[in-house]
Amino acid sequence: MYCSGQIGLDPSTGKLEEGIVSQTRRALANLDAVLRSSGMSLANVAKTTVFLVDLSEFTVMNDEYAKHFSAPFPARTTVQAAALPRGARVEIDAVAVP
Repeated sequence: MYCSGQIGLDPSTGKLEEGIVSQTRRALANLDAVLRSSGMSLANVAKTTVFLVDLSEFTVMNDEYAKHFSAPFPARTTVQAAALPRGARVEIDAVAVP
């Protein structure tokens, strides 16, 4: 399953979470919700792409990101993006397998 990029947008309020940690946590929760609607979860993720507005936030993002996955960890590409939707600091897409 190819999942489009998710940002740290709270679906109940429509507002973007504050800060890179909260946005990473929410983006992964949103991604997990998309996967669960298809009978999968983050445990099924084989690969992600992480888009960051500022690569200097990589370590902080990575600390939060690591809390949501376990071995064997999915492959990951991280790139810096000039801008993301709605002013987000991070966007994460994924490929999952049943």
